[in-house]
Amino acid sequence: MVEMGRGRTSELVSTSSFKAMRKLTDLWRIHRRTLVSLCIVVPIGLYTKRYAGPAACWVNDSLGGVFYEIFWCLLLFVPLNRGQPWIIATSVLAVTCLLEFLQLWHPPLLECVRSTWIGRATLGTSFTWLDFPYYLVGCGVGWIWLRGLQSAGRRSCPSCESCQKHNSSTQ
Repeated sequence: MVEMGRGRTSELVSTSSFKAMRKLTDLWRIHRRTLVSLCIVVPIGLYTKRYAGPAACWVNDSLGGVFYEIFWCLLLFVPLNRGQPWIIATSVLAVTCLLEFLQLWHPPLLECVRSTWIGRATLGTSFTWLDFPYYLVGCGVGWIWLRGLQSAGRRSCPSCESCQKHNSSTQ
């Protein structure tokens, strides 16, 4: 009877270490894919600011807002990858809308920050209502992207597709 108790303890330790290892593997997979995503979005977003082809004004001034929102969603997702993607996307939308309204205000400190390239790229320089639809689209795409990253981070049990024992630990 004592032997049976030891076997059960061993099984519990094995199961809990499997769960911990699986969570670490899933976390690493999510972080790696998020960093790859950032490596894709950042150059595209920066390119929209330097683009000089057809519809350059639209690409420079409006389309870049979509990538700006996706960038911030992905950046927040790095430390908050267990969070709800809709909360991250909604928070990014709220803050960037606030930053857009902040462009109506021109105190010396903000003007000093806006005089640099990074300040102009982050805070913007002039208010326009037409930016809001692009922010909304960018956060929508960001939300979908984050959901994809989260679901890609979870994997099924290597031994079977419908393993309830291991899949219940990720839910």
